Amino acid sequence: MSITLKNKDLLPFWVGFSCLRHIGPKRFQKIFSFFRGDLEKAWSAPVSEYISCGFEPKLASQICNDQRQIDLGKKMEELKKNNIEAVIITDPRYPKLLKQIYDPPFVLYVRGKIEIFSKPCLAVVGTRKHSVYGKKVLEHLVSQLASLDWIIVSGLALGIDSLAHQVALENGSTIAVIPSGLDDNCICPSRNLGLAHRIMQNGALVSEHPPGKPPERYTFVIRNRIISGLCLGSLIIEAPEQSGALLTASASLEQNREVFSVPGDIFSETSLGTNKLIQQGAKMVTSISDILDVFNLGI
Repeated sequence: MSITLKNKDLLPFWVGFSCLRHIGPKRFQKIFSFFRGDLEKAWSAPVSEYISCGFEPKLASQICNDQRQIDLGKKMEELKKNNIEAVIITDPRYPKLLKQIYDPPFVLYVRGKIEIFSKPCLAVVGTRKHSVYGKKVLEHLVSQLASLDWIIVSGLALGIDSLAHQVALENGSTIAVIPSGLDDNCICPSRNLGLAHRIMQNGALVSEHPPGKPPERYTFVIRNRIISGLCLGSLIIEAPEQSGALLTASASLEQNREVFSVPGDIFSETSLGTNKLIQQGAKMVTSISDILDVFNLGI
C-alpha cells in the first residue's frame, strides 16, 4: 500500500472496515487490492463484487449486511469525542516497526502522543501475580531504561504490566496496548482507567479496535503481536508456564525481534516460564547492559 491524498480522504471508510467483525488485516488487504485502494467504492459494492474478490458467498453477504449497519459519520464523531486518532497503515506516522510484521493492523487507533512511536521501544510483560522479587527487578530495570528515553510498552493488565507502566511514567514514558476500544467505557481492566489517563498525558494508548468495541477473549490474544510488533524486543519478568506473557515472547520470535528473560527462583511457579525461555535461548537479563549490548548501545 502506498500513501496518496485519496487514501487520506477515505479515512471514514478505513475506519468503517475496521468496524467489520469479519475483516482482519489479511482480508482487508484482499479488498484493498481488488478495489485498487478505492475504499469508497468497496464500501458500497454489491455482494457479487465481494464474491469476485474471492470471498465465499455467505461471507460476502455478511460483509455487505454489516456495512449497512454502520454509520460512518457517527463513527468519526466518536473518534473526535474521545480524542482518538485513526492512523492508517499508509500514513507516514504509522509505527515503522509495526508495519514490518506479518499482519499489522490496517488502522491503529491512538489516544495520546503519536510522536512517541519514533523512539526506541521495549515490551515489558509478565504475570498478574508477581512476587516481591519480580517487583524489585522491574523497578530496577524499567526505571533505568525509561530514564534513557526508551519507551516501555505493555498491556495495562494487572500485575507486571501495570507496574511497568507506572515505573516508566515516573522516569519517562510508556505505551499501553489495549484489547478493546480506547473509549473510557471499554478500557480494561476498568480499575486501571486512572492509570490509562495518566499514560495518555505523557505517552499513548493504542488499539486496533474502534471505539465501542468491548474486550473479548480473542482480542487479548491478538493484541500480543502489537505489543511485540511496536518494539525492538520483549522483556519477560516473571511468568508461569501458561502465562499470556509467553505469547508475547512467541510473537517476538515470529517477528524476528529479540526476547529477553529475567531468571527467577527455581522453586517459584512464576519463574517457570521465564527460566524455560532462557533454556530455549532467550537472552538472560540481570542488568540493562544485557539489553543495551544486544542493540550495540552503551550506558
